[in-house]
Amino acid sequence: MIHRYDVIVVGGGMVGLATAAAIGRAGCRVAVLDSGAAPAPFDPDRPLQARVVALNRASEALLTRLHAWPRIQQWRCTPYSHMRVWDAGGHGEIHFSATELGQPNLGHIVENDVVQRALWEAVQGRDNVDWLGEAPLQRFAVDTREAIVTLDDGRVLTAPLLVGADGARSRVREAAGIAVRERDYGQRAIVAVVRIERHHDFTAWQRFLPHGVLAFLPLPEGHSAIVWSLRAALAEDMLALDDEAFRAALTDAAEARLGEVLWAGPRQSFPLVGRQARQYVKPRIALVGDAAHTIHPLAGQGVNLGFLDAAQLAEVVGAARRDLGSLAVLRRYERARAADNGLMLRLMEAFQAVFVNDLPPLAWLRNAGLSVADRLPPLKRLLMAVALGTADPALPELARPAGP
Repeated sequence: MIHRYDVIVVGGGMVGLATAAAIGRAGCRVAVLDSGAAPAPFDPDRPLQARVVALNRASEALLTRLHAWPRIQQWRCTPYSHMRVWDAGGHGEIHFSATELGQPNLGHIVENDVVQRALWEAVQGRDNVDWLGEAPLQRFAVDTREAIVTLDDGRVLTAPLLVGADGARSRVREAAGIAVRERDYGQRAIVAVVRIERHHDFTAWQRFLPHGVLAFLPLPEGHSAIVWSLRAALAEDMLALDDEAFRAALTDAAEARLGEVLWAGPRQSFPLVGRQARQYVKPRIALVGDAAHTIHPLAGQGVNLGFLDAAQLAEVVGAARRDLGSLAVLRRYERARAADNGLMLRLMEAFQAVFVNDLPPLAWLRNAGLSVADRLPPLKRLLMAVALGTADPALPELARPAGP
């Protein structure tokens, strides 16, 4: 028996589920394929998780319209009202305040699996979206009218459009023959939950170091999530330290701004690689999220860009009067997202080149730049508008923050 859909989404992570929910909201019948089981129900007694995202206004707007944001707020998320960024090579520092910008906060820090579960429940609430968990993709083929997908258990699904939301090592992208530009940064990111001597004061703290970037992101009950990008060899050394030595290294790297690191949970690590697919679309195929692009985490924009992909693709598909998987339709999505994502990738690489460097001229430049920017309110407002996701007047409708 062949199961027919309008859209098949491969990948049940945050961006895949957001894509399915958004396209389902447009009235299409959608299947979500994932090799894993459904995300576990939220448990308020479960320990805080180290993998977190910093959600901006555009992402919050999308999640609100998909009926996922109320769940996240009810379960567990932490707003932050300040951001302090400083450099290890001098006295340059910049401080962003929600009050100065006329905002209630600068965003929210949320555990990845909380966002994923909230979106999964939103998808489950739609009778035109089917979640097919523990259903690995075996192969797919594309003809002039549809994509034909075969699962490991022998089931066959068809749809005019197949969406690859299956991560940085996307099988859909590879099978479709889409090349990718890739840059290995020679770094690894270490993430963990920590407790520090002083309360984080609902502030995101970030320090640029010659060997990487260290961020402390606020979590409930005074805990913080660290994201520490380091040269690969140094990251391996940090991972090999015992708990006491690791806490001491963290305290030193943060100049003890919040006092000593008193406790650190299990450490996780992953390599940092920048990617941009040379094409986001082919006939019957579209890529979203990490399948299309990955960037350095120093600005925390990765998942926010993926959510914009989801919102834009849903807008294009919803507006399509005819064949929603045709190249003419899908190129509207590619034109809207590929250039913006590529610009953000290059911008993050430029930031990394300037700020993660111990050359004296660059140290002087970045310290002077931080100090000057801190004294220029219009520039600070522009920088925060970009971070908040409100600077682009052409945001897809689903991701436009509500007006005052």
